[in-house]
Amino acid sequence: MNNGKKPGNAPSGAATAFGRLLKFHRERAQMTMETLGKHTSYSKSQVAMIESGQRRPKAHFVEVADQVLGAQGALKEVAETITPSGVPAWFEDYLEEEVKAAGIHVYAPNVIPGLLQSPRYAAAVFRCAVPPWDEEEAEAMVSARVGRQEVYNREPRPLVTFILEKTPLTRPIGGREVLKDCLMHILKIAALPNVVIQVMPEDRETHAGLGGPFILLETAERKGNLVYVEGQGGRYFISEQPELGDVIARYGTMRAQALTPEQSVELIEQVARKL
Repeated sequence: MNNGKKPGNAPSGAATAFGRLLKFHRERAQMTMETLGKHTSYSKSQVAMIESGQRRPKAHFVEVADQVLGAQGALKEVAETITPSGVPAWFEDYLEEEVKAAGIHVYAPNVIPGLLQSPRYAAAVFRCAVPPWDEEEAEAMVSARVGRQEVYNREPRPLVTFILEKTPLTRPIGGREVLKDCLMHILKIAALPNVVIQVMPEDRETHAGLGGPFILLETAERKGNLVYVEGQGGRYFISEQPELGDVIARYGTMRAQALTPEQSVELIEQVARKL
């Protein structure tokens, strides 16, 4: 999964300046946030977050807003000073939930998930992007992805569980040394008291996760659940029944089908030794 703002970070000065300038021109044009949102294909709440500096504007938003508000290029000029945040705008909403979740439960069949990636492995993953990221964007994205792993140590500590397929653990993204470095990183994380890592055996004849990857979040104080799904060009949340309950049941079944945490750690150690 790909990985707006870095969790725990305050808005950047440039993003705050852009937000204030946007609000100035919007109010001068006597336009509501809702109307501006319709012009830019953003929601009222998204426009509000941009004005407060909590969300960085994308190029299309800046171009349209500058035109409809008659800013005469001022918005575009300030937008150019906003450095890459390392997270796509569409991932910001997920991160806002992850950073405060009481439980984070990840099923990752295709690639080692971001919360387990070493810096070198993360850089290699971003180098695989088609079309490619530019160097500045890629560096910011690696930093943001690694920064997400601060979630393991925040208080109260969340319970974080993973179900991994063996294929990502053996696919040498970035080369054998990079993969080995990441596997050793995973083993360190697996030793944390609030982390459980399981691997799905290759020879299973039944598998509850054939529908694809997802992240199941337990909301603050475990008062509810939320599922995040991301795929080719699309991503969405599941928060309503019966779909939500189906995913919870699916994850529970997969945990029963996977190797135990102890067996999984042993398997990862074996793979690492062969590299």
